[in-house]
Amino acid sequence: MRGGRARVSLGPVRGRVRRPVRARWRPLGRLVHAAGRGDAVSRHELLSVRGRTVAWVFPLLLLIGIAAGDVTTGAFEIISWTVLVPGVAAAICGVRGTAVFAVLAVVVYVMADTVWQHRAETGLPGLVLVVLGGAIAVVAAGYRVDGERRMLHMRDIADTTRRTVLRPLPAGFGGIDHAAVYLSADSEARVGGDFYDIQPGPHGTRVLVGDVQGKGLGAVEAAAALLGTFREAAYHEADLGTVAERLEIRMLRHRAHTAALGRSDGDRFATAVLIGFSPGLQDAVDAVVFGHEPPLAVGPRGVRVLPVVGGLPLGMAELAPAGRCGRTPPVHRLRLAADETLLLVTDGVTEARDPCGAFYRPADDIARAVAADARDAAPARLVALVRDGTLRHCRGRVADDTTVFAVRRTPGGQGPAADS
Repeated sequence: MRGGRARVSLGPVRGRVRRPVRARWRPLGRLVHAAGRGDAVSRHELLSVRGRTVAWVFPLLLLIGIAAGDVTTGAFEIISWTVLVPGVAAAICGVRGTAVFAVLAVVVYVMADTVWQHRAETGLPGLVLVVLGGAIAVVAAGYRVDGERRMLHMRDIADTTRRTVLRPLPAGFGGIDHAAVYLSADSEARVGGDFYDIQPGPHGTRVLVGDVQGKGLGAVEAAAALLGTFREAAYHEADLGTVAERLEIRMLRHRAHTAALGRSDGDRFATAVLIGFSPGLQDAVDAVVFGHEPPLAVGPRGVRVLPVVGGLPLGMAELAPAGRCGRTPPVHRLRLAADETLLLVTDGVTEARDPCGAFYRPADDIARAVAADARDAAPARLVALVRDGTLRHCRGRVADDTTVFAVRRTPGGQGPAADS
């Protein structure tokens, strides 16, 4: 949900998405973009061939070009430009590589000044400049490499946090075919307030997709609290309404805890959709909607919005009308054919805007795609279709955490319950 400025991170698609550029300039543009953001992973990938770095090629070509230009051109003296070589190496090579190019720059300068002597020597001032520039470049490379190591360590921590909150889901988990795309609005945190999970159990398989209000670590904490409760309640509780009540209580407890700590985010709430796949109910599902966008049913016959009357978001039950205070939204039983897929999205999709301010309507794109090829209703293809449509609509500038989640029963019905 909206909560201030954010940068785009695509996960599994990650990083700020830029406007398309001409194909021949795309690698250079990606390299400049990665350097500007300090994205060591992207830069290393771009400067590697079959796992081996080729970063040294660029300063080497620059050094050769400067030496050749000085020898063959009499217009002006450019041998002092060798001071640029270790500077370029410091930006893309390691400390040792930068030191090597710093030495090579001095050697080439000395050779040009004392061996070639095809014009007036630059002399000691130029040599001091090249030596000093090389030394500064080596120090700068050391700082850059150290910063990249810290950044990669923080990225590992963020990825571990993401796997803890949004745990990997095995294929066919609980007899459910599923696929998900998660795009974090915070490219540094790599995880935000959107959450989803599947929990098989003795009473069927339950699915939860939601969005915590706001961003930052507070939203991640709230999402983790709700997922922890969901994983326990969805497994043990026979009634889906009871699971919904447990989620509401957990949100209130979490808010009370953060408020007691004196934090300003003690009034968070979350929208969510809770789905129940029952073993003996093959043509329908149960659903509870907490102020969230209603799910879509996508199949060979088209796209339809499921008729769900949504209630208040999690954490806001006390605002219910008189006579319903403290009650969670009702459980709805919805018809769902065996070949239909449930599509659930967060407001990163429904509130994506184009440059004119128009909202994205994924149902239109989905209907056209399914009419052309019914296989697009499969979860994996469906989430990819919605992801691409969202990014295309907003020109790659997603303003909020975005989740696209699709589930349907696997052929043959629901699998055995999993104790996890």
